[in-house]
Amino acid sequence: MKIDSKTFQVTPGEKLDLQKRATLSPPVYNTIAKYQDILKQHISDLSAQQELLFASNQYAVLLIFQAMDAAGKDGVIKHVMSGINPQGCQVFSFQHPSEAELQHDFLWRTTRNLPERGRIGIFNRSYYEEVLIVRVHPEILDSEGLTDQQLKSDNIWLNRYRSIIELERHLHVNGTRIIKFFLHLSREEQRKRFLQRIDAADKNWKLSYADMKERQFWKEYMYVYEECMSATSTAESPWYIVPADDKENARLIVSRIMLDTLTELDMQYPKPTAKQKHELQAMRKQLMK
Repeated sequence: MKIDSKTFQVTPGEKLDLQKRATLSPPVYNTIAKYQDILKQHISDLSAQQELLFASNQYAVLLIFQAMDAAGKDGVIKHVMSGINPQGCQVFSFQHPSEAELQHDFLWRTTRNLPERGRIGIFNRSYYEEVLIVRVHPEILDSEGLTDQQLKSDNIWLNRYRSIIELERHLHVNGTRIIKFFLHLSREEQRKRFLQRIDAADKNWKLSYADMKERQFWKEYMYVYEECMSATSTAESPWYIVPADDKENARLIVSRIMLDTLTELDMQYPKPTAKQKHELQAMRKQLMK
């Protein structure tokens, strides 16, 4: 089965209903060996594209991963990015903001970690938390130093969507390509993975009572994800909804989408100027002596 990236893309302005979006899609592979072969090829191709990205030094790439707990964000990052040169890639994981971060606007703590040209930045959770978990738990806003007028405003979420869209548009026109992934996990699959974390001693650390408490807000999270992705998926910075009940399949879909995006940039290695060619030949003569 060939992976069509467009199949998973959220159309700008689309009214999302996540219940109509699959959490399990037909597998790209038919055996684990086949999965490993496809992933290995994707990783090799991504490595070549990352080298081009670094050499051409014209674009930056930002990957954003959002999902419910146990959807496999860490696994996707670990497996798909395993062949990328560590010097050209940075991963940031955003948890509860620090006291210093709360003294700034909601975008500050993430934007200061944006990738440089020639590099790939990965946000494991991101500024989107401010219209997701904060919307499910609006009491969090009390610690963000907002004015009474802002707190009482009916447009607080619309204003945050607008800020995000404007930021991403600014980044796009200045050479940063943003790919946003929502790993779409079913509630039943999350239940199974939580049980696996309880039963496997080496995975106990991955589960906390806080995770169980958040599971109670499943419907609320699905609603805010629908609203968020409908409002912020644009032609320049689209959201991709990746079926995540099959971890291996999700990794292949994510790596394919990344490859398609990088390939569309049509990057080239820098061509030496006449002066550089002359210097190279002069260096060659010295080395041949």
